[in-house]
Amino acid sequence: MSPLKVKIGCCGFPVSKKKYYEALSLVEINATFYKYLDQSLLEKWRKEAPENFEFTVKAHQDISHTFKLSWRKETREALKRMVETCETLEAQVLLIQTPGSLRPSKETLKEAQRFFEKAGRENLTLVWETRGPEWLKQENFEALRRLLSKVNVVHCVDPLLAEPAYTSNIAYFRLHGMGEKLYYYEYSNVELEKLKEKIGKIEGVETVYMLFNNLAMFTDAVRFKTYLETGRFPPLQDAYGVEAAWKILKNVKFPVTKANLVKRLGWRLLEIKPGRQIPLKSVLNQLPSKTYQNSEALLEDVEKILDEL
Repeated sequence: MSPLKVKIGCCGFPVSKKKYYEALSLVEINATFYKYLDQSLLEKWRKEAPENFEFTVKAHQDISHTFKLSWRKETREALKRMVETCETLEAQVLLIQTPGSLRPSKETLKEAQRFFEKAGRENLTLVWETRGPEWLKQENFEALRRLLSKVNVVHCVDPLLAEPAYTSNIAYFRLHGMGEKLYYYEYSNVELEKLKEKIGKIEGVETVYMLFNNLAMFTDAVRFKTYLETGRFPPLQDAYGVEAAWKILKNVKFPVTKANLVKRLGWRLLEIKPGRQIPLKSVLNQLPSKTYQNSEALLEDVEKILDEL
């Protein structure tokens, strides 16, 4: 049996393409959800990317949100354009992400089955990301499993939050963060270790697509890739303790209040020593409730808090 292949990337390009291509070999194009991209632009992207670089594509919202998987003229045309996009990018996977407002009713499942049965595969793997907790309730989950296995469509979930209802020879996962506010998240080493354990337990899958979609998506993707390849995590900020805090806080515009610091940067992780990470908000919450006029005063108070840890 061949070893499990894990492909790691981001939902969109969070850094320059040059920097991205040097670090990762997979990206999910999200711009296609909002508008139909010119073929010339797609050709440019494919040409400038390394030969072994892989694109996946997120389907236009006409399919998922406007017409909610109903099989009609508009969705047929939208799907045709998505297939053309995939062909130009040489993409093998097309993701369809439906909104949380699309509930798992009998009518929804009937429409979805008709859509996926009618949708020409064109050598594409179709992936459906359902949104909302109702899809994970046992009765709905089992109905979804039966549907997806029948039409051979892969179910996309966040693997740290849910199990997929169906996978084929591939699994496709998207990680949006686990914080109070969607996307505002940075994954800890412990969570990434758990992620490795999760994907290692999936049966019957040859390839796993792992797409990060949080604010720290690029560094998290690179850290996870490094961990899988070497068994070790690179440091978060190439520094520890107060120096690491400085690297996070150095771009703050002053004056700034404690409340604003917590709101803007509390989601970040601070590595206080090798292998020990804490939420930055646990430090910022201990700051005195005042307005800081400069970085020196802020770092002085941060250092006092870190010294007591």
